[in-house]
Amino acid sequence: MKPAAKKALMILSKTPLPIAAVVLFALGYTFKGMVSTVPPTASTEAVEKSSEESDDEIWTCSMHPQIRLPEPGKCPLCGMDLIRAEGTVEPKTAKKAKKEPKYACSMFCVPPMPRPGKCPICGMEMVEVEDAGTEEGTPRTLTLSAMAQKLAEIQTVPVERKTVSAEIRMVGKIDYDETRLGYITAWVPGRLDRLYVDYTGVPVQKGDHLVYLYSPELATAQTELLEASQRIQEGKSGEGSILNERAEAWIEDIRDKFRLWGMTDAQIAEIEERGTASDYMTIYAPMGGIVIHKNVLEGSYVKTGTRIYTIADLAHVWVKLDAYESDLAWLRYGQQVEFETEAYPGETFEGKVAFIAPVLDDKTRTVKVRVNVENPDGRLKPKMFVRAIARSEVAIGGRVVDAELAGKWMCPMHPEIVKDELGDCDRCGMPLVRTESLGFVSVDAGDVEAPLVIPASGPLITGKRALVYVELPDEPGTYQGREIRLGPRVGNQYIVLDGLAEGERVVVHGNFKIDSAMQIMAEPSMMSPKGGQPASSHDHGHKQHEGSAKTDAMPSPRQDLDEPDGLKLNIPPAFAGEFSPVLAAYLKTQDALSHDKHKQAQDAAAELHKALAGVDMSLLTGQAHMAWMKEADGMRRAASDIAGSADIQTARAAFALLSESMIVAAKCYGVATETVHRFHCPMAFGDRGGDWLQRKDKTENPYFGSAMFRCGVKKETIGQDSAGGANDGR
Repeated sequence: MKPAAKKALMILSKTPLPIAAVVLFALGYTFKGMVSTVPPTASTEAVEKSSEESDDEIWTCSMHPQIRLPEPGKCPLCGMDLIRAEGTVEPKTAKKAKKEPKYACSMFCVPPMPRPGKCPICGMEMVEVEDAGTEEGTPRTLTLSAMAQKLAEIQTVPVERKTVSAEIRMVGKIDYDETRLGYITAWVPGRLDRLYVDYTGVPVQKGDHLVYLYSPELATAQTELLEASQRIQEGKSGEGSILNERAEAWIEDIRDKFRLWGMTDAQIAEIEERGTASDYMTIYAPMGGIVIHKNVLEGSYVKTGTRIYTIADLAHVWVKLDAYESDLAWLRYGQQVEFETEAYPGETFEGKVAFIAPVLDDKTRTVKVRVNVENPDGRLKPKMFVRAIARSEVAIGGRVVDAELAGKWMCPMHPEIVKDELGDCDRCGMPLVRTESLGFVSVDAGDVEAPLVIPASGPLITGKRALVYVELPDEPGTYQGREIRLGPRVGNQYIVLDGLAEGERVVVHGNFKIDSAMQIMAEPSMMSPKGGQPASSHDHGHKQHEGSAKTDAMPSPRQDLDEPDGLKLNIPPAFAGEFSPVLAAYLKTQDALSHDKHKQAQDAAAELHKALAGVDMSLLTGQAHMAWMKEADGMRRAASDIAGSADIQTARAAFALLSESMIVAAKCYGVATETVHRFHCPMAFGDRGGDWLQRKDKTENPYFGSAMFRCGVKKETIGQDSAGGANDGR
């Protein structure tokens, strides 16, 4: 028999039979799973090597202590990280510093191994890797051979300094140009005897007749006009008299009143030539467009100001778009926008941004963007659905580049008005402003620096951290993890604010494989910036369980649970009977929490609080009395927190504190009528662990409930003779 086998038998001979059976079963399962991928000779050598190194360092599982391996890694039964077994010596410093070739598969399924072969997980051929930068404070790197780089499909690109193009996609609808809407109203009261435009959608031109209106006030005003004209004719012989001057001023006032009523000069002249008054008037269109609303019917009586028609000039329309708040950095007033409609697929229309709303819609998280569009043929119709794209060349600092607008002058109200020199807007008369004041710059002018950019597949982003792997220029195949500060994402690229220099090569494909290798080797990585086991490794698994314990609610566990000071106290046997109702209420609380029954746990905690008040403390004296006061106070506060907890997670956090005091009390003051078991869950409260007592011999976890009901390991058994010396039952 080989020395390794003899040594294994010696160890098993000193191990209790149930544990030895589990060890043999685990070893048999492991060897069986590796038969198809690892040659028998390699497996034998690995076992011999593990036996030789076992004198220096042994790694075991906190939940399965029967697992004892010579190297760190994962437990083959539960997948938890192995920990160094107590009583083993630390590895020698010289051995740590020594760099030996290691081999891993290109998928990094397992930690690097000291010998080549096939991966025991996926069966791929192992390739050589090297871990560099072992000294504290130096960046951690990973070196891959040429073959390993090909298998991992590593691809790198240089960091570039250039302007990048952003495409902002928006959706919206066509709407009327509000500045080209007009109302036709009644300027005098009367009756609409005829509507020449009797339905909506009719196109009209400026000067077209619209309404034939009857109004008695017209006849009165026309009579005044004719009388004034007659007086002027009669007084021509006395030309220059004061009377003639007054008559001429009077007739001019009457003419102005007719103009205000909407009558044309031709209509006024016709009245004077006719010489008779009329109570009818025709209303003409003051503008051209489409009648989009008809508000009254023929024969209706109207008052002054009553709206008769609404006319819209559709030769110019607005396109109202919704832009997400994350895209606002790339939108500018006067920017060119292209859009398509459902009515004309494949045809592109253009317009310019004329307005960006100053208020964000908090429901859709979008901002309204208005685009002015020329529509001479009227094909674009209001309420049409459109899909638009705005393209921006982005310089450093997020400024938009447009060489065509550099040095130009633009109207701040009508962006289509652009001139080469200072002047006024042709439409509204406002003074033009420089395009640079509206956010535009030109790289050609030499006043803008292009930003550093990398592909979007390069950085590994988690929360606020961004990590990239950079290929060292003097060491091909060596990749260094580096945290960088990213700016906004523009298309398929990120702007880099800090952490990289132009020309450095960044991994853009295969970076997740490199990062997984760093995690397996417990080096700094995306999820673990300081190296070691990622802080969220167990948390990720726990968060999927609704009943998991809160991570931040539990302080550091007490260190006196195994050997509390109370074990040295002289406790009278009668006090165990006083303690029994307290322990019984506690065990009810544990049972309720392990079965996810929050209300029952609250009731049991209230019962425990009442039982504490009924304990006869006069049986204790001296230090025993003081020790009870300390633990009882902790139990009382924890029981109150459980009874008043808002949810089961809060109750579980308080139960952990209750259990610490209860375990110490059970050991100090004894269990009168029954035997209880102390259990430990290493994954509770963010891997800080938690203990509790229960009646049953099989795990019923109160910190995770049904989510991880059997998670935990029994630490000891406390019986009736525990007072003054616990019966650990290990």
